[in-house]
Amino acid sequence: MTAHTAPVDTFDYLVFGGTGDLALRKLLPALYLRDKAGQITGDSRVMAVSRSQLSPAEYKAKAEEALRQHLHADEFDEETWGRFGARLDYVAADATTTHGWGELQEHLKGRDEIVRVFYLATSPELFGPISERLRAFGLVTEKSRVVLEKPIGRDLASAKRINDEVGSVFAEEQIYRIDHYLGKETVQNLLALRFANSLFEPVWDAGHVDHVQITVAETVGVEGRGGYYDNSGALRDMVQNHLMQLLCLVGMEPPVSLDQEAVRDEKIKVLRSLKPIGVENIAASTVRGQYRAGAVNGAAVGAYAEEAGAGNGKPSNTETFVALKVEIENWRWSGVPFYLRTGKRMPAKVSEIVIQFRQVPHSIFPRGAGEITPNLLIVRLQPDESIRLNLMAKDPGPGGMRLREASLNLSFAETFKSRFPDAYERLLMDVVRGNPTLFMRRDEVEAAWRWTESILDAWEARGDSVKPYIAGTWGPSQSVALIERDGRTWHDDAMTTG
Repeated sequence: MTAHTAPVDTFDYLVFGGTGDLALRKLLPALYLRDKAGQITGDSRVMAVSRSQLSPAEYKAKAEEALRQHLHADEFDEETWGRFGARLDYVAADATTTHGWGELQEHLKGRDEIVRVFYLATSPELFGPISERLRAFGLVTEKSRVVLEKPIGRDLASAKRINDEVGSVFAEEQIYRIDHYLGKETVQNLLALRFANSLFEPVWDAGHVDHVQITVAETVGVEGRGGYYDNSGALRDMVQNHLMQLLCLVGMEPPVSLDQEAVRDEKIKVLRSLKPIGVENIAASTVRGQYRAGAVNGAAVGAYAEEAGAGNGKPSNTETFVALKVEIENWRWSGVPFYLRTGKRMPAKVSEIVIQFRQVPHSIFPRGAGEITPNLLIVRLQPDESIRLNLMAKDPGPGGMRLREASLNLSFAETFKSRFPDAYERLLMDVVRGNPTLFMRRDEVEAAWRWTESILDAWEARGDSVKPYIAGTWGPSQSVALIERDGRTWHDDAMTTG
């Protein structure tokens, strides 16, 4: 039995917001699959908590429907569902009143000695009130942990307030701020690539790397989240958490070990080294856009403002696309730009990191041999997880030296003939194990907000409007100019073709 399928300690997993999309689409399937893998012990329980007035039987029917919908056909079976369904329970409780909390207290009575996880899949404004109710009803034990979903606040002040409210009930070591990107297999392999191979780390610096691109693109629009998204935007929704975490893993110094604090200590150093983006350099360093009507995957889609709930059909200045030129001001990365972008209604759903190395200083080959292109290391996070190294090679055959680009491709699906656990599967079990390595520490969250907030403030101070882009394209033309004025270009073709 491998480490990722070894049974964990007995637990009670309480999912607040248990009737919501995240719980039904991601959390319950993840726990079900860990049960299917034999990782959950016989007397562990999963309890959904929500304001909805449902009976346990009604909730189990809802959960079964969600599992059948969101799992692959070969993943759902009656035996596992029978076992998992027996663990599943439901309590109707309101975070803003005392309704239902006495019943929740009764359900947990006599189980204070086992691991107790409170997963807050709710609005961030409820993190504090739920934590306070947990304390008031005596539900917080020495073995309790609380998981906070992103976003933690919408600016630095609200993030600090939420951290203070939750921190008044739970010790910092009991708080797990989750970013599911850190649980992805390819992100884990980024650590292995850098620190388990002597090939890359010596050239992982400004002397050898020309620039880095990080792209997280989505084909979907706001999908019924217009009310939330119109008060958030791409910078808050994606950059402050997902892209910042990927930036940290690429840019951080080697930690002394994979110890839970060693990795997080190095990540916070990157965040503190980011060059500020303010009014004086906002125009040269950022582009924000909003999609207009177009076509994605051959289907016509409407403009952002026309989608249900997005600005109520009225003009909105909320960005659905962001491109940034980021600089890390330290010895390793001085002078190396990191180009970040994320957007909705893009041509492909893809998350990718591209490290472009410097051009060879001198070509010994004749002009007819062909162009020498810089080496690329491409880490594909999704879909089709892979690590690809683009090299120059001789085109086979007689007739002299002809150069062409060729790839060394580590496809996870082809190399590792086994199922990859979903990011949430790994992270949910890490909480039970008490391993916070892949979760964000308070100082990380607040450092990311501090840097991001300066961009938000500069945008507001300038009063610029979002730049339009057609749905199904790679963003506004200004994002192309952002990188091409530096003599570089986005690697779009590789993302569309894989």
